[in-house]
Amino acid sequence: MRRIVVIGSPGSGKSTLARRLGSMLGLEVIHLDMLYWHPGWVETPPEQWDAVNREIVRKESWIIDGHYGRTLDMRLEAADTVILLDMPRLLCIWRATRRRGKVRPDMPPELVEKFDWEAAKFMWYIWTFPARKLPTLRKQLEQRAAGKTMIVLRSPAEVERYVSELAAEHAPVR
Repeated sequence: MRRIVVIGSPGSGKSTLARRLGSMLGLEVIHLDMLYWHPGWVETPPEQWDAVNREIVRKESWIIDGHYGRTLDMRLEAADTVILLDMPRLLCIWRATRRRGKVRPDMPPELVEKFDWEAAKFMWYIWTFPARKLPTLRKQLEQRAAGKTMIVLRSPAEVERYVSELAAEHAPVR
């Protein structure tokens, strides 16, 4: 596990899991939200975003947290491990709501998520993710992640079990 992609719905726990794995495995964690968003919630232009992704995947090792479907193929092809967090949508909504009004460690510090119309659209995106995005994502994984280690975690308990097992595997030998 030297090149890990962590994907899933917003609020599924991608950033938290990526940080935990990075600490445990000694790998650089790259939060795509940190690179994509600029002050005032300005998006990175597509050509520039493609270049950023090409540069990231050239690195020898990494954990990349984030979905960004248009450039996902690039990351999937370079990865050796893909972790899909397929969490219940109510949990994802609750987590995304809980972080409103706070500065997130995986986002630029000047960007605070607010309760506004954009937040309502974002919650709708999360609510519809299982029906609208997940089927396409699964097809993409079948095509681009064949032959790679594929891990699907469907609950916080499964995440904890996976992290514990991985920690035991990577514990220093005494």
